[in-house]
Amino acid sequence: MDESLDRIDYKLLRLLQQDGRISNADLAQQVNISAATCHRRVDRLFKKGIIHSVRALVEPSAIQLGSLVIVGVVLDRSTPESFAEFEQAVTLLPVIIDCQLVAGEFDYFLRIRVKDMADFNQLHASQLLALPGVRQIRTFFVMKEVVENAPLTF
Repeated sequence: MDESLDRIDYKLLRLLQQDGRISNADLAQQVNISAATCHRRVDRLFKKGIIHSVRALVEPSAIQLGSLVIVGVVLDRSTPESFAEFEQAVTLLPVIIDCQLVAGEFDYFLRIRVKDMADFNQLHASQLLALPGVRQIRTFFVMKEVVENAPLTF
């Protein structure tokens, strides 16, 4: 646990993870502090980078992005330059919702939302295979999302 955070800060974080739209007045009431104090504390959590954003979670199927694909990527070289070049290139593809550098069989895992398999096939052929330094791509179509965007526990 972060020593600069107290039990009130942790309670604020838990409540905000449950409902990012909660009003400051309701949040303050649930934590048993004044609204002004609550606002200052939440503002401090933002300024320290402990909370970095608040956003809506959009239902993917409602915007025709109901298929989730996980892509394992192996690069042809394991150098800082090849990693940097690959990472720069994936940041330019808005279809990639997550990219993690990992240890093990793959160098990176990408999470991608697409309409369907045909949509992914077009993306694979036109953009993924063209990413710099890619030696191998392995694709995993997600059949069911069991846990998604779960709040952090602390």
